[in-house]
Amino acid sequence: MRWTHMVWRGTVGPMTSPGPHPRPVLGRTLVAMVTPMSSEGAVSGPDVDALVDHLLAGGCDGIVVAGTTGEAPTLSLDEMGDLVHRVTTRVKGAARVIAGVGTNDTATSVRGALVAAEAGADGLLVVTPYYSRPQQAGIIAHCCAVADSTDLPVMLYDVPARTGTALTPDTLTRLAEHPRIIAVKDAKGDLFEAMEVMAECSLEYYCGIDELNLPYLAAGAIGVVSVTANVWPDRVAALVNAMSAQDLEDARTVNRELSPMTRALMRPGPAACTAKASLADAGIIADPSVRLPLVAAGTPSVRVGATSSMSRRASTRTDASTLVRAT
Repeated sequence: MRWTHMVWRGTVGPMTSPGPHPRPVLGRTLVAMVTPMSSEGAVSGPDVDALVDHLLAGGCDGIVVAGTTGEAPTLSLDEMGDLVHRVTTRVKGAARVIAGVGTNDTATSVRGALVAAEAGADGLLVVTPYYSRPQQAGIIAHCCAVADSTDLPVMLYDVPARTGTALTPDTLTRLAEHPRIIAVKDAKGDLFEAMEVMAECSLEYYCGIDELNLPYLAAGAIGVVSVTANVWPDRVAALVNAMSAQDLEDARTVNRELSPMTRALMRPGPAACTAKASLADAGIIADPSVRLPLVAAGTPSVRVGATSSMSRRASTRTDASTLVRAT
């Protein structure tokens, strides 16, 4: 199976409300997209299309596929490539598509990068190798090997709660010297350390913890990689756009609206399960199924009303009162 490889270069044009500054290479409002599946466990192409339409209508200018929320550990390389190709074909340049290719094996991660590039990805997400807990020198060599394998920009993924190993500030500043390693998704939650690294190097920071999107953006993060945006992309985009426009008052207002939604979606966990249940309940995808070892949420943890969010525009407000916790 082969795809036409089109590498994108330059700055992202306005996808939602234009802000005062040019959009960064990988966008600002990125969603950690779930991977819709049928009850038999196969990736559902029609539901992928419907979800992508929903995310674009809500104002997302970046889509991360085959990440943690996309159940990457259960996807084969062929499935990942097919998924990237389908999403890039659907967005038609309206958003950047970033493929999660990091594993705990460098050779496999390099193969994943090549597959993603061939499938048309605009960037790569590379997580710190998990389980084996390598030394920082090994992490640097691993990330550089993946970055050297294609000409795509790379976003590092720092999530020690899942991997067992954090990227140290020194490692981050050294990796920032690589010409294609341009960003980091920070799910570590050490805001003070993040501000120190931002002051020392050129890495563009993305908040990878929905509960902390506002403080990270206020501290200098350029955008978010959001799970909540699967369900409420318009509200997450509104928060990011308000901070980009330096309208802190509006950002606080949107954040107050988002807080109960984020809590209901993220705190029961795992997020892939609750997000799929919510999307299925809203009629955006047909089935909330996940692959083992995850199991589908028995009932939706969050309800967003009977009207499909696909028809809403980024300016449409989602009333927090539509949230009803499952009993």
